[in-house]
Amino acid sequence: MERDPIVLQQASAIRESALAGNKVLRNTYLLLSATLAFSALVAGISFAYKLPHPGLMLTLLVYFGLLYGVQKTAHSAAGIAFVFALTGFLGYTLGPIISFYLRAIPDGHTVVINAFGITAVSFLGLSAYAVRSRRNFSFIGGFLFVGILTAFLLGLAAVFFHLPALSLAVSGMFVLLMAGLILHQTGAIVNGSETNYILATVTLYVSIFNLFTSLLQLLGFASDD
Repeated sequence: MERDPIVLQQASAIRESALAGNKVLRNTYLLLSATLAFSALVAGISFAYKLPHPGLMLTLLVYFGLLYGVQKTAHSAAGIAFVFALTGFLGYTLGPIISFYLRAIPDGHTVVINAFGITAVSFLGLSAYAVRSRRNFSFIGGFLFVGILTAFLLGLAAVFFHLPALSLAVSGMFVLLMAGLILHQTGAIVNGSETNYILATVTLYVSIFNLFTSLLQLLGFASDD
């Protein structure tokens, strides 16, 4: 019994799409692991030598500048250099942040460890769910874009107008938004709508970074007498 050529063609296309998705996912996780290790190393150096935080405005300028560099070079080898520059810089900013929590809170070590543990478990759990379920989370893309932009602007307002309650609310928003972004990005890789592992790596790294720093603030507030 001969098989329908159209059915065979569709099956072949699905198989090729799955193989391509697996390759992007593998390359993304390999690069993400390397950037996380590099970022942790830079954070450790920054912490050990008590290097100062560059400040909010300079941090944003450098961050968006490097992010623009990643976007422009994402399809070349230079993109990997920009990825390490971006993640290394963010790692540098983590050193003074962690140092602050260790000094300002009596059980700061517990806060940092708990924030790290929750971040790791959350990322692994969300990624595993997205990979195993192979669900398409593109339907939350618009919500995530609006939510992240809103939370970012509210965060700036909280800093400039010294509104700690709003800052905590923004941290809570970022925890939920970053969880959604991890699902969205991983689902996009698995389903083949994201084919660039450099861009995927940056999105996942920034999600992890924001999730960790937001949890630090929430846990730090909860444990500060």
